[in-house]
Amino acid sequence: MKYTDFQFLKFDNRANGVLLITINRPEVMNATNGRLHWELTKIWDVVNHDPAVRVIVVTGAGDRAFSAGGDLSWIAETVGNPDKVADTMKEAGDIVFNMLACEKPVVSAINGVAVGAGLAVAMMADISIMAEEAKITDGHVRLGVSAGDHAVILWPLLCGLAKAKYYLMTAEFVDGKEAERIGLVSLCVPRAQLLDKALTTANKLATGSQLAIRYTKRSLNNWMRLAQPAFDASLALEMLCFLGDDAKEGVAAIREKREPKFPSAR
Repeated sequence: MKYTDFQFLKFDNRANGVLLITINRPEVMNATNGRLHWELTKIWDVVNHDPAVRVIVVTGAGDRAFSAGGDLSWIAETVGNPDKVADTMKEAGDIVFNMLACEKPVVSAINGVAVGAGLAVAMMADISIMAEEAKITDGHVRLGVSAGDHAVILWPLLCGLAKAKYYLMTAEFVDGKEAERIGLVSLCVPRAQLLDKALTTANKLATGSQLAIRYTKRSLNNWMRLAQPAFDASLALEMLCFLGDDAKEGVAAIREKREPKFPSAR
Protein backbone atom coordinates (compact mmCIF):
# COMPACT_ATOMS: atom_id res chain seq x y z
CA MET A 1 0.00 0.00 0.00
CA LYS A 2 0.92 3.66 -0.47
CA TYR A 3 0.08 6.56 1.80
CA THR A 4 -2.47 7.77 -0.74
CA ASP A 5 -4.37 4.49 -0.35
CA PHE A 6 -5.42 5.33 3.22
CA GLN A 7 -8.83 6.93 3.58
CA PHE A 8 -8.99 7.76 7.29
CA LEU A 9 -5.34 8.34 8.19
CA LYS A 10 -3.68 11.68 7.42
CA PHE A 11 0.08 12.04 7.06
CA ASP A 12 2.37 14.98 7.77
CA ASN A 13 6.13 14.68 7.29
CA ARG A 14 8.12 16.63 9.87
CA ALA A 15 11.84 17.27 10.33
CA ASN A 16 14.40 14.49 10.89
CA GLY A 17 12.19 11.72 9.54
CA VAL A 18 9.31 12.21 11.99
CA LEU A 19 5.97 11.21 10.47
CA LEU A 20 2.81 12.54 12.14
CA ILE A 21 -0.17 10.24 11.55
CA THR A 22 -3.62 11.61 12.42
CA ILE A 23 -6.65 9.37 12.83
CA ASN A 24 -9.02 11.44 10.75
CA ARG A 25 -12.76 10.96 11.27
CA PRO A 26 -13.40 14.06 13.39
CA GLU A 27 -17.12 14.18 12.59
CA VAL A 28 -17.57 11.00 14.68
CA MET A 29 -14.77 11.65 17.19
CA ASN A 30 -12.43 9.45 15.12
CA ALA A 31 -14.49 6.36 15.85
CA THR A 32 -13.34 3.17 14.15
CA ASN A 33 -15.37 1.78 11.28
CA GLY A 34 -14.50 -1.32 9.29
CA ARG A 35 -12.25 0.53 6.86
CA LEU A 36 -10.30 2.41 9.54
CA HIS A 37 -9.88 -0.75 11.61
CA TRP A 38 -8.35 -2.43 8.55
CA GLU A 39 -6.14 0.58 7.84
CA LEU A 40 -4.78 0.40 11.39
CA THR A 41 -3.51 -3.09 10.60
CA LYS A 42 -1.73 -1.99 7.40
CA ILE A 43 -0.01 1.30 8.19
CA TRP A 44 2.78 -0.17 10.34
CA ASP A 45 4.27 -2.21 7.52
CA VAL A 46 4.11 0.79 5.19
CA VAL A 47 6.04 3.06 7.58
CA ASN A 48 8.41 0.24 8.48
CA HIS A 49 9.49 0.00 4.84
CA ASP A 50 9.67 3.75 4.22
CA PRO A 51 13.36 4.76 4.43
CA ALA A 52 12.37 8.41 4.94
CA VAL A 53 10.63 7.63 8.26
CA ARG A 54 12.54 7.22 11.50
CA VAL A 55 9.84 7.83 14.12
CA ILE A 56 6.03 7.84 14.03
CA VAL A 57 3.77 10.10 16.09
CA VAL A 58 0.08 9.17 16.07
CA THR A 59 -2.80 11.33 17.33
CA GLY A 60 -6.47 12.04 16.69
CA ALA A 61 -8.03 14.83 14.65
CA GLY A 62 -9.65 17.63 16.64
CA ASP A 63 -9.61 18.35 20.36
CA ARG A 64 -12.20 15.89 21.64
CA ALA A 65 -10.95 12.42 20.85
CA PHE A 66 -7.99 10.27 19.94
CA SER A 67 -10.53 7.64 18.86
CA ALA A 68 -13.90 7.16 20.52
CA GLY A 69 -14.26 3.42 20.07
CA GLY A 70 -16.00 1.49 17.32
CA ASP A 71 -18.89 2.76 15.22
CA LEU A 72 -22.03 1.19 16.66
CA SER A 73 -23.29 0.27 13.20
CA TRP A 74 -20.05 -1.62 12.50
CA ILE A 75 -20.17 -3.35 15.89
CA ALA A 76 -23.84 -4.26 15.37
CA GLU A 77 -22.96 -5.91 12.05
CA THR A 78 -20.34 -7.99 13.85
CA VAL A 79 -22.52 -9.18 16.73
CA GLY A 80 -23.85 -12.65 15.97
CA ASN A 81 -22.08 -12.88 12.60
CA PRO A 82 -19.38 -15.58 12.64
CA ASP A 83 -17.73 -14.41 9.43
CA LYS A 84 -17.39 -10.81 10.59
CA VAL A 85 -16.25 -11.99 14.02
CA ALA A 86 -13.48 -14.01 12.37
CA ASP A 87 -12.39 -10.99 10.30
CA THR A 88 -12.40 -8.72 13.36
CA MET A 89 -10.41 -11.24 15.36
CA LYS A 90 -7.69 -11.39 12.72
CA GLU A 91 -7.50 -7.62 12.37
CA ALA A 92 -7.41 -7.02 16.14
CA GLY A 93 -4.46 -9.38 16.38
CA ASP A 94 -2.80 -7.77 13.38
CA ILE A 95 -2.93 -4.30 14.96
CA VAL A 96 -1.06 -5.54 18.03
CA PHE A 97 1.50 -7.75 16.32
CA ASN A 98 2.16 -5.40 13.40
CA MET A 99 2.91 -2.63 15.89
CA LEU A 100 5.23 -5.00 17.74
CA ALA A 101 6.95 -5.87 14.48
CA CYS A 102 7.43 -2.25 13.40
CA GLU A 103 11.09 -1.59 14.15
CA LYS A 104 10.67 2.19 14.25
CA PRO A 105 9.61 3.92 17.47
CA VAL A 106 5.97 4.96 17.79
CA VAL A 107 4.88 7.85 20.03
CA SER A 108 1.20 8.38 20.77
CA ALA A 109 -0.21 11.82 21.58
CA ILE A 110 -3.49 10.97 23.31
CA ASN A 111 -5.39 14.21 22.88
CA GLY A 112 -8.84 13.11 24.01
CA VAL A 113 -10.99 10.10 24.76
CA ALA A 114 -9.50 6.80 23.58
CA VAL A 115 -11.49 3.56 23.44
CA GLY A 116 -11.44 0.33 21.44
CA ALA A 117 -9.02 -0.15 18.55
CA GLY A 118 -7.87 3.46 18.86
CA LEU A 119 -6.95 2.79 22.47
CA ALA A 120 -4.99 -0.26 21.36
CA VAL A 121 -2.91 1.95 19.04
CA ALA A 122 -2.46 4.60 21.74
CA MET A 123 -1.29 2.09 24.34
CA MET A 124 0.80 -0.13 22.05
CA ALA A 125 2.92 2.90 21.16
CA ASP A 126 6.43 2.68 22.56
CA ILE A 127 6.01 6.02 24.31
CA SER A 128 2.51 7.20 25.22
CA ILE A 129 1.94 10.86 26.09
CA MET A 130 -1.53 11.78 27.28
CA ALA A 131 -3.30 15.09 27.83
CA GLU A 132 -4.21 15.61 31.47
CA GLU A 133 -7.79 16.26 30.40
CA ALA A 134 -8.06 13.16 28.20
CA LYS A 135 -9.78 9.97 29.35
CA ILE A 136 -9.27 6.36 28.38
CA THR A 137 -11.21 3.19 29.03
CA ASP A 138 -11.12 -0.36 27.83
CA GLY A 139 -14.89 -0.48 27.51
CA HIS A 140 -15.32 -4.10 26.45
CA VAL A 141 -17.29 -5.29 29.48
CA ARG A 142 -19.65 -2.33 29.11
CA LEU A 143 -20.48 -3.72 25.68
CA GLY A 144 -20.96 -7.24 27.03
CA VAL A 145 -17.73 -8.74 25.69
CA SER A 146 -14.54 -9.67 27.50
CA ALA A 147 -11.39 -7.56 27.40
CA GLY A 148 -9.31 -8.48 24.37
CA ASP A 149 -7.44 -6.42 21.77
CA HIS A 150 -4.28 -5.22 23.48
CA ALA A 151 -5.43 -5.09 27.09
CA VAL A 152 -4.62 -8.53 28.49
CA ILE A 153 -1.17 -8.56 26.88
CA LEU A 154 -0.22 -5.04 27.98
CA TRP A 155 -2.08 -3.57 30.96
CA PRO A 156 -0.69 -5.97 33.60
CA LEU A 157 2.83 -5.11 32.40
CA LEU A 158 2.14 -1.40 32.65
CA CYS A 159 0.15 -0.96 35.84
CA GLY A 160 0.20 -4.36 37.59
CA LEU A 161 -2.40 -7.08 37.76
CA ALA A 162 -4.49 -5.53 40.54
CA LYS A 163 -5.06 -2.25 38.72
CA ALA A 164 -5.46 -4.04 35.38
CA LYS A 165 -8.19 -6.27 36.79
CA TYR A 166 -9.96 -3.31 38.38
CA TYR A 167 -10.10 -1.17 35.27
CA LEU A 168 -10.66 -3.98 32.76
CA MET A 169 -13.45 -5.58 34.81
CA THR A 170 -15.23 -2.30 35.65
CA ALA A 171 -14.54 -0.35 32.42
CA GLU A 172 -14.07 2.82 34.45
CA PHE A 173 -12.47 5.79 32.74
CA VAL A 174 -8.95 6.90 33.66
CA ASP A 175 -7.81 10.48 33.15
CA GLY A 176 -4.31 11.51 32.15
CA LYS A 177 -2.99 12.24 35.63
CA GLU A 178 -4.19 8.94 37.05
CA ALA A 179 -3.00 7.02 34.00
CA GLU A 180 0.49 8.43 34.48
CA ARG A 181 0.39 7.82 38.25
CA ILE A 182 -0.35 4.11 37.88
CA GLY A 183 2.00 3.64 34.92
CA LEU A 184 -0.54 3.13 32.15
CA VAL A 185 1.06 5.91 30.07
CA SER A 186 4.58 7.27 29.87
CA LEU A 187 3.76 10.93 30.54
CA CYS A 188 0.86 13.32 30.88
CA VAL A 189 0.93 17.03 30.08
CA PRO A 190 -1.67 19.79 29.65
CA ARG A 191 -3.49 19.40 26.33
CA ALA A 192 -2.01 22.65 24.99
CA GLN A 193 1.48 21.18 25.34
CA LEU A 194 0.68 17.67 24.12
CA LEU A 195 1.64 17.71 20.45
CA ASP A 196 4.78 19.78 21.09
CA LYS A 197 5.89 17.30 23.75
CA ALA A 198 5.18 14.33 21.46
CA LEU A 199 7.06 15.88 18.55
CA THR A 200 9.98 16.91 20.78
CA THR A 201 10.20 13.36 22.08
CA ALA A 202 10.01 11.98 18.55
CA ASN A 203 12.76 14.33 17.39
CA LYS A 204 14.99 13.13 20.23
CA LEU A 205 14.45 9.55 19.06
CA ALA A 206 14.94 10.49 15.41
CA THR A 207 18.32 12.11 16.09
CA GLY A 208 19.62 9.36 18.36
CA SER A 209 21.35 6.11 17.45
CA GLN A 210 18.79 4.40 15.25
CA LEU A 211 20.13 0.88 15.74
CA ALA A 212 20.43 1.29 19.50
CA ILE A 213 16.89 2.65 19.87
CA ARG A 214 15.31 0.09 17.54
CA TYR A 215 17.10 -2.84 19.16
CA THR A 216 16.06 -1.60 22.60
CA LYS A 217 12.45 -1.56 21.38
CA ARG A 218 12.82 -5.05 19.93
CA SER A 219 14.26 -6.41 23.18
CA LEU A 220 11.64 -4.84 25.42
CA ASN A 221 8.79 -6.00 23.18
CA ASN A 222 9.74 -9.59 24.00
CA TRP A 223 7.90 -9.13 27.30
CA MET A 224 4.68 -8.82 25.31
CA ARG A 225 5.63 -11.66 22.98
CA LEU A 226 6.01 -13.90 26.04
CA ALA A 227 2.38 -13.13 26.83
CA GLN A 228 1.09 -14.14 23.39
CA PRO A 229 -0.76 -17.23 24.70
CA ALA A 230 -2.72 -15.00 27.09
CA PHE A 231 -3.40 -12.53 24.29
CA ASP A 232 -4.62 -15.22 21.89
CA ALA A 233 -6.93 -16.60 24.57
CA SER A 234 -8.32 -13.15 25.40
CA LEU A 235 -8.97 -12.36 21.75
CA ALA A 236 -10.75 -15.67 21.16
CA LEU A 237 -12.91 -15.23 24.26
CA GLU A 238 -13.77 -11.66 23.27
CA MET A 239 -14.92 -12.87 19.86
CA LEU A 240 -16.93 -15.67 21.47
CA CYS A 241 -18.80 -13.01 23.44
CA PHE A 242 -19.70 -11.23 20.20
CA LEU A 243 -21.77 -14.30 19.30
CA GLY A 244 -23.86 -14.11 22.48
CA ASP A 245 -26.90 -12.20 23.70
CA ASP A 246 -25.02 -9.93 26.10
CA ALA A 247 -23.31 -8.18 23.18
CA LYS A 248 -26.68 -7.53 21.53
CA GLU A 249 -27.93 -5.94 24.73
CA GLY A 250 -24.71 -3.95 25.11
CA VAL A 251 -25.10 -2.40 21.66
CA ALA A 252 -28.79 -1.65 22.29
CA ALA A 253 -28.04 -0.01 25.64
CA ILE A 254 -25.39 2.27 24.15
CA ARG A 255 -27.69 3.25 21.30
CA GLU A 256 -30.53 4.00 23.71
CA LYS A 257 -28.20 5.74 26.20
CA ARG A 258 -29.23 3.59 29.15
CA GLU A 259 -27.68 1.09 31.50
CA PRO A 260 -27.50 -2.40 30.00
CA LYS A 261 -29.54 -5.30 31.38
CA PHE A 262 -27.37 -8.21 30.38
CA PRO A 263 -29.17 -11.57 30.02
CA SER A 264 -26.31 -13.30 31.82
CA ALA A 265 -26.93 -11.11 34.90
CA ARG A 266 -30.65 -11.85 35.21
